[in-house]
Order: sequence, then structure tokens, then C-alpha cells
Amino acid sequence: QVQLEESGGGLVQAGGSLRLSCAVSGRTFRTLVTGWFLQAPGKEREFVAAISWSGARSHHSDSLKGRFTISRDNSKNTVYLQMNSLKPEDTAVYYCVGDTSFSTVVVGTGITSWGQGTQVTVSS
Repeated sequence: QVQLEESGGGLVQAGGSLRLSCAVSGRTFRTLVTGWFLQAPGKEREFVAAISWSGARSHHSDSLKGRFTISRDNSKNTVYLQMNSLKPEDTAVYYCVGDTSFSTVVVGTGITSWGQGTQVTVSS
């Protein structure tokens, strides 16, 4: 079983940056595809980004590409989401996810592991 713990959320002004972290434990991190989803108030969860276990393959939401970047450090069992040029509409709870399948993480159906989420609030 995989445990995912997010950190790094908070309040930031529009135009600012945040880096979210997700600490992974309970399973060999290096075989796990990890990713990020967001859920804005009153909306469905939305795919943000995914990264393969080696880091060689990644995929970002078209709407967020260029501002958000996923990365991982296998030596620290941690995956990151760098968020730049933040907008008020980026306000959401951000979830770290993990699964053995890259396509499962991208599609968002049947993902085996979810973190509790971290709140990001962007003020105008």
C-alpha cells in the first residue's frame, strides 16, 4: 500500500509561485507513476500532471502547461509540482496520486492511491 502526503500549499498573490511536495512511502517509489489532480470549489477533480517512475516521461494538462511543472526526486521519494504565474482560478485543493499505470493516472479513473490534499488559495 502506498501513502502519499502533500505539503506546500497556502495563500499566495496572483502572479506568485508555489511548489507543492508529495512524500511517498509504503511501496517502492521507483516503480510508481505519480501525478497531481486539483479540485476547485464546486467542480470535478481535474488532471494536472503525471510523471513516470524514471522521470523520463511526463504529461501535463494542456490548460496548465507552461505554468505548472511536475518533477520527482527518487532519492527523496518525493514528487513536486512547481506552479508559476498563479491565477485566482488556480485556487483549489491539490491532490497527489500514485498508480502503476501511466494511462490510469492521466485518465484519472481507478487510481489506487490518493493523498489527503493540500489547499492552494490565490488572491487577486
